[in-house]
Amino acid sequence: MFSRLRSAALALLSVLAAVVALAVGVPQASAAGSLPCDVYAAAGTPCVAAHSLVRALYSSYGGPLYQVRRASDGATADIGLLATGGYANAAAQDSFCAGTTCVITEIHDQSARHNDLTVEGAGGAGAADVAAPADALPVTVGGHQVYGLEISAGMGYRDNSTSGVAVNGQAEGMYMVTSGTHVNGRCCFDYGNAETNNMDTGNGHMDAINFGTECWFAPCYGQGPWVQADLENGLFQSDAGYSRNTSNTGTGPLPFVTALLKNNGQNHFALKYGNAQSGGLTTTYSGSEPTASGYSPMHQEGAIVLGTGGDNSNGSIGSFFEGVMTSGIPTDAADNAVQADIVSAGYGGATGSTGSLTPGSEISLRATTSCCTGDYLRHQNDAAVISAVTSSSSSLDRNDATWIVRRGLASASCVSFESRNYPGDFLRHFDYRLRRQPMDGTAQFRADATFCPTAGKSGSGTTSLASYNYPTRYLRHYDYDVYIASDGGSNAWDSATSWPADVSWQVTAPWAP
Repeated sequence: MFSRLRSAALALLSVLAAVVALAVGVPQASAAGSLPCDVYAAAGTPCVAAHSLVRALYSSYGGPLYQVRRASDGATADIGLLATGGYANAAAQDSFCAGTTCVITEIHDQSARHNDLTVEGAGGAGAADVAAPADALPVTVGGHQVYGLEISAGMGYRDNSTSGVAVNGQAEGMYMVTSGTHVNGRCCFDYGNAETNNMDTGNGHMDAINFGTECWFAPCYGQGPWVQADLENGLFQSDAGYSRNTSNTGTGPLPFVTALLKNNGQNHFALKYGNAQSGGLTTTYSGSEPTASGYSPMHQEGAIVLGTGGDNSNGSIGSFFEGVMTSGIPTDAADNAVQADIVSAGYGGATGSTGSLTPGSEISLRATTSCCTGDYLRHQNDAAVISAVTSSSSSLDRNDATWIVRRGLASASCVSFESRNYPGDFLRHFDYRLRRQPMDGTAQFRADATFCPTAGKSGSGTTSLASYNYPTRYLRHYDYDVYIASDGGSNAWDSATSWPADVSWQVTAPWAP
């Protein structure tokens, strides 16, 4: 036991060194020190599954992370790493998918078990799933642009024939890095142990992390989203199902969340969460298995599910960046070391470019009409508006007014704008109104979220942004809301009055670099 604790402590020191390197702005193609599966192996609880789209989870791993398939010809390609033990080579995906679209068809297991995840088939509660769009969730990790997995309803991944995953009451642990900004209250955004036949086979036949706003057993406190245990036929926050912890109000809209579950398979399970960008883990429950029959002992079957429930209940949405499953219950020290490593990975860090419409640049867009030169385009309650933003504005206001320029989702010659604090959400028009919404991969969304820069209609070094699919309509603020508007028309926001100024924007440095 002492040797295990010593190994975990040494692993923690190595990831803390990586934190220091990241803090002083040292970009690395490969991560320094021990990575999550190195930490868990040193603690005597090795990974039996290790899935990530963004980075290696072993310092020695140099293989593929995931596979994409392009629409133009059906060809597939594995997306690997920039360096052994490093970050995803997203440029390889961009090159392979240039001029067409791609979906993610397989997520490779980095462990020696080869528990790879493929698109899930039909189950007791849902038709066969479809693959997720490969470019829906661009993020910066460790100073590198990479892609996460954005799950919309009807998407999911699974492996029903695994090796080494806990069965029939064996102990296991698992975590995933997800997002508190892309959630709903439908069943079930899960990652973990599930049935091998895509059916609900009874209490205790699942052991998976669930993350969302669905409150299965009342009361739940706050608005969520909560880290819960999907143990089949219930999302559990305690042995009673409902929350026994009034302080557990959920993570709120944190862009990046560590969600963790461990279960000895007999009489105890625990739930933890943390901010994947800073700080440590919070335990929301640690106690007995559920009191209802069938959960003590557990009856896990050993399949692995991602994005749906065990019977393919697939109405949920969610984001996935990385996750592992272990043999045995990791120590708290190992969990803490893994959380430190996740923080050191640099989720959501600055892109390194600001103030231009070059893809990857972080920007803010300032109105130039004489009434509103201190106002910036921002999202508020999912809608696009303009409002005053200054250096003394709240962090929320400054983040809401910051956008990341991405290659146009419908055309590489144009641009799309991803929210800085809602990863995977883009500025798109719907019924002429501009909104912040998650990218679902459809051609309609891609067109609605693509804008083509032109010289500002008011001149003076400004920029106007034409709608890709309504090219005579431009991004315009009108009565503090934002629309795509033409110069004259039947809608109030098409008024010719001040139209040239209202559609002209100043591209500035971001308020939240």
